Amino acid sequence: MVCSEGVEVIMVSLALQGHMNPMLKLAKVLVSKGVHVTLATNDVARKRMLDSKISTDFISNNSTGRLTLHFFSDGLSHEFDRDKDTGTFLASLKENGPRNLSNLISHLKANGNQFSCLITSPFITWVPGVAHEHGIPCGVLWIQSSTVFSLYYHYINSPHLFPSLENPNGIVQLPGMPEFTVGDLPTFMLPISPPHFRLWVTEFISVLDKVKWVLGNSVHELEEEVVKSLASVKPVNPIGPLVSPVLLGKEETVEGSVDMWRAQDSCIEWLNTQPPSSVIYISFGSIIMSPKNQIHSIATALKNMKRPFLWVVKASEARKDEFPSGFLEEIETEKWGLVVSWCPQEKVLMNQALACFVTHCGWNSTLETVVAGVPIVAHPEWTDQPTNSKLLVDVFKIGVRMNNCGEEGVSAEEVERCIMEVIDGAEALEMKKRAMELKEAAKKALEDGGSSNQNIDKFITEISTKPYTNNV
Repeated sequence: MVCSEGVEVIMVSLALQGHMNPMLKLAKVLVSKGVHVTLATNDVARKRMLDSKISTDFISNNSTGRLTLHFFSDGLSHEFDRDKDTGTFLASLKENGPRNLSNLISHLKANGNQFSCLITSPFITWVPGVAHEHGIPCGVLWIQSSTVFSLYYHYINSPHLFPSLENPNGIVQLPGMPEFTVGDLPTFMLPISPPHFRLWVTEFISVLDKVKWVLGNSVHELEEEVVKSLASVKPVNPIGPLVSPVLLGKEETVEGSVDMWRAQDSCIEWLNTQPPSSVIYISFGSIIMSPKNQIHSIATALKNMKRPFLWVVKASEARKDEFPSGFLEEIETEKWGLVVSWCPQEKVLMNQALACFVTHCGWNSTLETVVAGVPIVAHPEWTDQPTNSKLLVDVFKIGVRMNNCGEEGVSAEEVERCIMEVIDGAEALEMKKRAMELKEAAKKALEDGGSSNQNIDKFITEISTKPYTNNV
């Protein structure tokens, strides 16, 4: 057991579902080991949590550690749509965030907090500078795969290793990685990406000289070769999977996650009435808005297969004219499927009724499905999702990828083909077997003596040591 008496950490995250949850889960791991944690985020989270009837008086204690939640302003009103106008949001955050976060840290220090480390999300690149100003050593919680970290790192520092990014079929071969095409790369690297996303890649890699620790939400055994290859340039220490304990078989209820939207628990009741390994689960995350033709294609495929399904379609997407005529009425009458606006995903993935997961391949969803042992149908859209899809299908070998049909997107026939291949295809049993093997490897990493648990203990030991406690 590491000695963490009196150690305090401040963590900084954006108020986005996919950013807050890994931070919160790491916070709860640190608290369980006796560390006192302050989690700071932009204050739109306060409104979203209140709207979802989640308490913002978020104070958690165990026998030794504690967790508190604080907010700072990003300079925009609560009503501003940060998901739709990302550029304006990031610009305002960059202008107002450093001052407001610095004021919060000063306030907390004046009230007796003595932080041994600041851990930031990678998507707010000005935070290491704030940490430096306050004399707090800085770490990053890398919330994507180690593979994506390596791609970004080498792209900025060794651009000669990459072909022209205009050609989606160009070949990329980097240390510790399988062969990629340009089409498998994170979209933030590509010329088609908005300038503020490409700028973020450059800024993030450039501030790594102010970062002492990169903690990766991954598992050493899942990405062993790429982790080894990074050791000599910028080490990434995997401490994941950062998922709710329920997925690890440690608790009966899901704790340590924040849903920014109200989840519909009725879907769990419905799942409990379905046969084992029968239900197709479809969800594309909290940000991506599904194109109309994609909704129509998926609905048509589900109607053709007539297999039980649970489909998350955000309320802002769920316009009746985007579904085939009579589809919603039919499933309401016959009860062979369920369409909901949001659901508690981890509870869904661990339900024995699930047969497969049709996913956008966000990294949080990727880790959750690996830990749950559920095969996948990949339909990536942007950011790191194409790379995660490559890992899931060609490296982890636990699923298949849907192919778009030109500008029309994915067809109903392709959706049906992929789902049936994962459920009943020639490789279906092998995929399920492989998924269960990865599940055990991921769980073992967090146990006593496991690779991730050792990395967490090493980190706590280092921030508890005097040379790092008071100096950058």
